[in-house]
Amino acid sequence: MSRRWTSGNKFSLLENGEEFFPRVFEVIASAQHEVLLETFILYEDKVGKSLHAALLKAAQRGVQVDVTVDAFGSPDLSPQFISSLTGAGVRVHVFDPAPKPFQRVNYFRRMHRKIVVVDGKRAFVGGINYSADHLGDFGPQAKQDYAVEIEGPIVAQIRSFARAAIDEGKPGRRWFHRYKAPPATESLPAAGNADAMFVWRDNRQHKDAIERQYRVALRLARKRIVIANAYFFPGFTFLRDLRKAARRGVEVSLILQGNPDMPIVHVAASMLYHHLLRAGVRIYEYCDRPLHGKVALVDDEWSTVGSSNLDPLSLSLNLEANVIVRDRQFNRQLGENLERLMANSCKKIEAEDLNEIHAWRQVRSFFLFHFLRRFPTWAGWLPAHAPRLRSLQPSPTQEGADRLTETPYP
Repeated sequence: MSRRWTSGNKFSLLENGEEFFPRVFEVIASAQHEVLLETFILYEDKVGKSLHAALLKAAQRGVQVDVTVDAFGSPDLSPQFISSLTGAGVRVHVFDPAPKPFQRVNYFRRMHRKIVVVDGKRAFVGGINYSADHLGDFGPQAKQDYAVEIEGPIVAQIRSFARAAIDEGKPGRRWFHRYKAPPATESLPAAGNADAMFVWRDNRQHKDAIERQYRVALRLARKRIVIANAYFFPGFTFLRDLRKAARRGVEVSLILQGNPDMPIVHVAASMLYHHLLRAGVRIYEYCDRPLHGKVALVDDEWSTVGSSNLDPLSLSLNLEANVIVRDRQFNRQLGENLERLMANSCKKIEAEDLNEIHAWRQVRSFFLFHFLRRFPTWAGWLPAHAPRLRSLQPSPTQEGADRLTETPYP
């Protein structure tokens, strides 16, 4: 599917929960007509409760509020948390619901997007969930992450996408097999000078949309590529384009997890280190805390921020959404942030740091090569059920609340 650039947009980079949460809550507090919110994780901690309060106030003053959460990522919301929202008129939708202990039989097809659209005029897209582990005071396991605040014509497209995702996910509408976001129904005035594309991946018509945009940028790169990604284990063609860029003289830098939230993440990424270092790719491990970001920049204009990791789950299975930005000012802002991470918070990996027996490395590389080359085809063999949304209804009685406790997403 071809996509076109939309001009006249403004992007503001938001780093971590300290910048993201107050801004989102402030914009929701000013909403007059509509709030659309999608997230993979919503926890009932101090961040989730703050979001809950903001949404509740918006609904009570007559704003139409739709919240979509992933059943696997947000499994433990209490009946009181949900019923207070639905009782105020908030429409709570659950992606792929299933009663415990069956959440979720199909672990590998998650609604992993993080999107907010307010009044159809302002949007947020990124990788930050609604949980306290995105705040520095959470401690050593607090996540490093990014999102963007967006104004301009591209917001109308994001709003149409989010609205359609709710409508097409209703029972009886098999959107998994035929989902296509409608064109934006209104034209918004220019807010800045940035060109932008909103890109999503699903498991039918847009299977490789985000990866394809990455690979186009890698092939066109002339000076620099900087990728900061939490879960890095891309496919063979992606790695080939990355290595080719480095070999033709592009300065290629990867910022990966050095203090991972899941040890397997570091093990998987490190299996690629020899392969990448030999081509001239620079590898930095971010060691201050777990890296959760999904951002990249190429040369002086191209950037992306979103929910998509560069691993088999995000590139071949999950539902994801990124924005692609073509703007020198935003590229420079993101570049300065990532340069600061590399200079102050990262360990640069050198070939001599990798102590492995050469023969074992050769055998491992052979199997890894063929796995990465064939994984997209294998992913297509997994059961492609039709995920659904279930809209939760207010429970007027305590008996209803009890039922919700037994089956969090009925």
